[in-house]
Amino acid sequence: MRKINILSKNIYNRIAAGEVIDRPYSAVKELIENSLDAGADSIEIYIEKGGKQLIRVIDNGCGIERDDMRAAFLPHATSKIATAEDLDYIKTLGFRGEALASISVISKVELISVTDGNSAYKVDCEDGKVGEIVPAALEMGTQITVRNLFYNTPVRARFMKPDKKEEADVTAFVSRYILGNPYVSFKYFVDGRLVLQSYGGGSAEAMAQIYGAKVLSQCYTLDAERDGIKIRGFIGNQNFFKANKTYQSLFLNGRYIVNNTVATAISQAYASYTMKRQFPFYVLFIDVPADIVDVNVHPSKADVRFVDNKFIFGVVYSVISSILDGTARAAEFVVNGNEAPSPSESVSGGAGEAVKNAQTDSSVQANGGEAELQRLIEKYKPQKAIKTSFNEPEQAENSRGAAERSVPAIEEKPRFFNPTLDLTIDDFATVDKRSVMSVSDNTVPPDFSKSAAYEIESGYFAAKQQKIEFESCKYKGNFFNTYLIYEYGDNAYLIDQHAAHERLIYDSLRKKLAERSIARQLLLVPYIFETNPSETPFIEGKIPLLRSMGFGISPFGTGAFRIDEVPVDLQEIDIEKFFAEILENIDGLKEIKLEDILKDKIAMTACKHAIKGGMRLTESEIKALFKMLDGDTGLKCPHGRPVCVTLSKRDIEKMFKRIV
Repeated sequence: MRKINILSKNIYNRIAAGEVIDRPYSAVKELIENSLDAGADSIEIYIEKGGKQLIRVIDNGCGIERDDMRAAFLPHATSKIATAEDLDYIKTLGFRGEALASISVISKVELISVTDGNSAYKVDCEDGKVGEIVPAALEMGTQITVRNLFYNTPVRARFMKPDKKEEADVTAFVSRYILGNPYVSFKYFVDGRLVLQSYGGGSAEAMAQIYGAKVLSQCYTLDAERDGIKIRGFIGNQNFFKANKTYQSLFLNGRYIVNNTVATAISQAYASYTMKRQFPFYVLFIDVPADIVDVNVHPSKADVRFVDNKFIFGVVYSVISSILDGTARAAEFVVNGNEAPSPSESVSGGAGEAVKNAQTDSSVQANGGEAELQRLIEKYKPQKAIKTSFNEPEQAENSRGAAERSVPAIEEKPRFFNPTLDLTIDDFATVDKRSVMSVSDNTVPPDFSKSAAYEIESGYFAAKQQKIEFESCKYKGNFFNTYLIYEYGDNAYLIDQHAAHERLIYDSLRKKLAERSIARQLLLVPYIFETNPSETPFIEGKIPLLRSMGFGISPFGTGAFRIDEVPVDLQEIDIEKFFAEILENIDGLKEIKLEDILKDKIAMTACKHAIKGGMRLTESEIKALFKMLDGDTGLKCPHGRPVCVTLSKRDIEKMFKRIV
């Protein structure tokens, strides 16, 4: 057994620091909470390089006495509790005395502070070593500067996110402190640029600063008390939802938390109004007696533990659901002129109608979360029919009458099968004014959107290759004018003629789309869309990707973007919904190309133009199709069905009991 070592102070302090400060946002969080605990009503935050290079927090709080300044850097040194009993009634945001000590162990810290009627002093701390106290200049409060976070812990530094992602997380936390402390003025600077500012004018003003003034008209303002639990703040109405959870903020006794019990209660209250991939908007403050909640769960203090989860769940659920459902008690909870709906209104005009409308909107859906953008085009592009090829006659627009609003009649069995794949990208991209095929169309299988059998490689799908020497294969006939039978060695190969041709068309179209230059369409009126502080850095980081896809996008002031060009293939896309779904999972957008966005569209085109099962092919057509497969029996069609099934001689003999 190895010798047991007693770790030095330098080592165990660094280990402990990792529990409290894992990334720049957690350092900013701890410093802001210290300022709030000091009674500050004005706080300025500065970061550079996502907080890696610089974090500075300046407040006008009560300050730190000169004799306590060095002690502030010691572990477990705090002014917020004195006895063990104080842990049962914690009313401050910080209480462990670990934050400043942890930050000072993994960075270079400068502390300047002044108390009322005294002079200002400064002390530096680097790698946990506290310097001497010297005179400084500061009018009031405290200024803490943190430089080179994790400079002496390179392993931890390597695991930090890129600057923009770290900045986004810091911005998200600052925005929540603005919401959670509406009577405190905040200024937040990123690389010298003012990003967020509030004036301490109350909750409505804080909401307007973070989300824009328009959001207030979409929310109920509530102030409720039930069974000793107070709930106040803002919740979105029955028709106001967001694409991700960054619009949800919960504060318990003034502390920002993420708690599953409360979040589930709110989600359940909205359950009859929300649709798939929609999330309710809320900024809620819940006040509970200190003796029924434990905030001493984890050093980050991000979650809490309730004495009775069912009780808390029930109170939150009953209040929120009463407002949304328009019960008699709703009038007691809603304030400031917001009117709760009557029960009849909430059924007929709220979610019920929204769900009904959504159900009639048949659109091609996603590939099971494979990549966010891949499913958007078919869902949000105004749907139109694809012009067919294979010598099909064009139908006159003025002869269709009411049929213009129905699924276009596309020939199921083209008279001429062209195995040489002369279908061009224009056949795919050209649209007319007729309605579109949908997932209800019989030619698209029900599991169309669930195909996940492929991996994106070099711009188009590559399936596992199972090559055979097709020149040596012998054609033996077919089953049902659908399955072509070939013999090679001791194996028999059954090829689905529709699946094979569909896959070949699909690969051809994707390749042609990938190789051509992307044409752009200038919008007559530019589209402006707004983002919250969490979403803004995300979109900024994706601007090069979006531009490479053909979107003309640029920042438009603070928290907004301007779209003035779209790809020609997407020229009639619903931009608002398109970008809303991009933001559904702001961590999940991958580096994908235009041909990936249009994957479902291409797959539908390939399905429509491929030869059908039951169609009799000539000998030359069979030979041409098999030659194009090039002996690749491992392909799958875009829907995930196999192109070829192999039966060995041994398998067949076992069927007939020749061998066991």
